[in-house]
Amino acid sequence: MKLPRWGQPTGKGSPPATHEPSEPSEPSVYADRGSLAAGRDILNSVALYVENGTILPQEAYGPIADVQAPAGLCNAPATKLFVGRAEVLTLLDAAFATPGEVVVQAVHGLGGIGKSSLAAQWARRHHTGNPRWWITADSPEAIDAGLAELARSLQPALAVMPPAFLVERALQWLTTHDDWLIVLDNVERPGDITALLDRVGTGRFLVTTRRATGWHHTATSVRLDVLAHNEALDLFVRVLTDGAARDTAGAAEVCSELGHLPLAVELAAAYCAETGTSPRDYLDMLALRPAATLAAGIEDGDPDRTISRAWRITLDTLAATPLAVDVLRILAWYAPTHIPRNLLTPLAEAPELPTAIGRLTAHSMITDNHDGTLAVHRLVQTLARTPDPVDDHRQPEAVDQARDRAAELLADAFPSDVKDPANWATYRALHLHTDALTSHHTPDHDTIHTALALTYTANYRREQGALTHAIEDFLRALSTFKRLKGEDHHHTLHARNNLAGAYESVGDLGRAIPMYERTLADCERVQGDDHPDTLISRNNLAGAYRSVGDLGRAIPMHERTLADCQRVLGDDHPDTLTSRNNLAYAYESAGDLGRAIPMYERTLADRERVLGDDHYHTLDARNNLAGAYRSVGDLGRAIPLFERTLADCERVLGDDHPDTLTSRNNLAYAYRSVGDLGRAIPLFERTLADRERVQGDDHPDTLNSRNNLAGTYRSVGDLGRAIPLFERTLADRERVQGDDHPDTLNSRNNLAYVYESAGDLEQAIPLFERTLADRERVLGDDHPATLTSRNNLAGTYESAGDLERAIPLFERTLADRERVQGDDHPDTLTSRNNLAYVYESAGDLEQAIPLYERTLADSERVLGDDHPDTLNSRNNLAGAYESAGDLEQAIPLYERILADSERVLGSNPLLTEVVRANLEAARSALRSRS
Repeated sequence: MKLPRWGQPTGKGSPPATHEPSEPSEPSVYADRGSLAAGRDILNSVALYVENGTILPQEAYGPIADVQAPAGLCNAPATKLFVGRAEVLTLLDAAFATPGEVVVQAVHGLGGIGKSSLAAQWARRHHTGNPRWWITADSPEAIDAGLAELARSLQPALAVMPPAFLVERALQWLTTHDDWLIVLDNVERPGDITALLDRVGTGRFLVTTRRATGWHHTATSVRLDVLAHNEALDLFVRVLTDGAARDTAGAAEVCSELGHLPLAVELAAAYCAETGTSPRDYLDMLALRPAATLAAGIEDGDPDRTISRAWRITLDTLAATPLAVDVLRILAWYAPTHIPRNLLTPLAEAPELPTAIGRLTAHSMITDNHDGTLAVHRLVQTLARTPDPVDDHRQPEAVDQARDRAAELLADAFPSDVKDPANWATYRALHLHTDALTSHHTPDHDTIHTALALTYTANYRREQGALTHAIEDFLRALSTFKRLKGEDHHHTLHARNNLAGAYESVGDLGRAIPMYERTLADCERVQGDDHPDTLISRNNLAGAYRSVGDLGRAIPMHERTLADCQRVLGDDHPDTLTSRNNLAYAYESAGDLGRAIPMYERTLADRERVLGDDHYHTLDARNNLAGAYRSVGDLGRAIPLFERTLADCERVLGDDHPDTLTSRNNLAYAYRSVGDLGRAIPLFERTLADRERVQGDDHPDTLNSRNNLAGTYRSVGDLGRAIPLFERTLADRERVQGDDHPDTLNSRNNLAYVYESAGDLEQAIPLFERTLADRERVLGDDHPATLTSRNNLAGTYESAGDLERAIPLFERTLADRERVQGDDHPDTLTSRNNLAYVYESAGDLEQAIPLYERTLADSERVLGDDHPDTLNSRNNLAGAYESAGDLEQAIPLYERILADSERVLGSNPLLTEVVRANLEAARSALRSRS
């Protein structure tokens, strides 16, 4: 506070007597500024002061301690529009409640956040002392003026005195009284009020400031944030409807778009009220011309009371640190919260970068969350990224450079391996900033770095099962790479491969396969047959052929890819291990488990050795081997392996990762295969609920879970829940994946089967016939799924009593399975059992019993004595013996089956009850005979 030196009075009369300066009895607040050295001498020198020939009343310069403030002295602004802030008001109540030495609270925050409104509200509604005095404190001179005005209000008779006298008079009064509040509004620098606070030892100071730092020696700092949503909406509606009823539709959206900043909310509502603009139209204006809309004022409004003006003053202050303004322009392109601070590391070395961030933080332009992240209010971002040729801080070229630099920093910050769980925290932290960056400009402004950031984000989303957004990101990245690099650049080839993979993941093989085929052809032409990218493309295309059921093309291509990977990359390269895993899966898909299982076993061993037990590829290999064991009926090895895989996935990947959900589904399916429905059903139900929550209702994995749960309900005879779930799954797959997708065909088969289980053959038979025809057309005559359809249709003909069509179809299915899948494949054993059953139904026990006996022997040898299929086969043979009248063989077999089923399956599964009923019937028949 710089005070003028005492000089000649401006009024008439004699000048005061002069005195030698002497050390004051108490230090002057202005001594360090070269102002008055002896405040008391100034006051004593006015004893004979005359104004217009009149000597001032003696009480005007009596003992200062005796001067009492006029009752209710308060010049704080009115707060008609004040809303919310209950928590901060309560905090101030508590802070100022205890009497004693001076208490100073500094409320800081962004310009427009409502600091002054809060201070005025607390001064008028909460503080009970006297006076409650408001001082605009944005400069030392303004503080002096406010103190002088306080002195005039305390003693109006002194109004004619010079400002320096009045300032000292006010300070003397504050020092000798304690029941007062001084609000110092909009303090620019803590140092501007240090001397004042040092001079006064009692009372209350409430400071408002944009400065977030530097208060540790001066005041207790209180950060003020934006309004809560309901508070911002209340403010908007009150301003909008003041004096007249108006349409408020869209007001909540406006408040959200304005980031609940009080000044912005108030000005927007006032603009809408004055101009007749609806909140929804204001939203459109804000989207199309954000800077101009925020700058739009009202008639007779304060031109300095605008968002852009409020922050431009601060940016002018920061101009001495150009890097700070550069950083703000870069941050403007990211999401407003949780911006990783280390994103900015490449911008400058220390101490330049920390200093720039610190200055932005100090002036409340950004917030340091003290957890390694920064935050910026969205309106600050909006203005900072909106070019304005008349604003030195928003020159178009500088804004464009900041956008491109933001993309570069973001792309360089992503880790390379999206499948490594150790990198997911970084991906989670960054991918939202990619969304923000790309939403703030059109694709024609995308750079290579923008496309790379989109690719990283899309890969992460695909990994997490968010396929719709992944496809959008891949499409935009591919378009940018083609525009900037051309069709044959490796970035473009990678982008096309990634997009095809996303289409495959969502089940859109009609778009995936042609894209894979083009990518492979381009890779072979541009990079050569042996380039790693070509090998990956060939593997991906083979996998797509397998997914669509085209094993005739898939298997040879997988075999070639594995051979090429071994030759080019070596046996232990991760891509070679992946290729070996994929070939094993193709063999399994074709029913060739004799080749699939040893290859899975080798892949798992190699991945454990090369990558480690917890690597995600190792977890995948363990899951695949367990699935192959289950397919071959070796549940004794499958279930423990599934249980271990699920535990490992939960520990390494987390409960909600798509691979964990897949592992949980697979374990449930294994429990169902062994007949343990008490564990299978809750696990299927949990998996479905988790997938709906994490991956969405239409994700292929969710549809698969819904299908599996429906099938399990059918297994326990709960057709009331099974049928609607199968019907919904089929409808969803037809809508999402298309009529001919293998999963859709599977759903159609399953729905037909549950109709048959319910005895509704009128619906079941046409659906089975359609499914078989579709599978023959789409997958081919020899595909395992086609063979299953043929078997199921034959079974339905049998259920309808149409043995003339059932028997030839069962015979063909068995012959095809023996030829395609081998004599010992579980599906072949099922076909053999079914054919024996239909022979028995036709009364041809001479063919049925030997076939049952062979099936049982094969099942015991291949699946084991306790496998549910073995128990079922034993039951069927016993039934055939009983039908042939050979009760001496039937009863011991029934007794063994009952003991085995109770031991293996428990008393709940249907097989146990069926066997018990069969045994009692056979015993009764034997007793009747004897």
